[in-house]
Amino acid sequence: MESLDNIQEAFLAIGTEKFAEVVDFYRQFLGQDPNPYNPTKYAEFRIQGLRLAIFYPKSDHKKEFSQVGGSAFSLCLAVKDLDSAIAHLQNLGYSPTTEIQTASHGREIYVYDPAHNRLILYQTD
Repeated sequence: MESLDNIQEAFLAIGTEKFAEVVDFYRQFLGQDPNPYNPTKYAEFRIQGLRLAIFYPKSDHKKEFSQVGGSAFSLCLAVKDLDSAIAHLQNLGYSPTTEIQTASHGREIYVYDPAHNRLILYQTD
């Protein structure tokens, strides 16, 4: 099997017309300000070596990012204390959409950001 050996970096990008709302969600959830940040089109957060970029789609690409109700990805975040992470989300006005579930890797919950992207928060045993 051949591999692409010239990849230098990878990051996750969320394109959304709810730009300000999504940036504010991650700002509060992660407890950090985006950097770099352009308040009308781009914000970037760093999470344990992962770059999470949020951008406002260009006008000729808006249809591509306007689907409601489904997620193109799941952002999986390991947390030290799932119960305190749930409490933090609830303080921000976002409740998990599932009860705490037990998976092979530990306890987990699902929550959705304002653009309906799924976050899976889990705590290993």
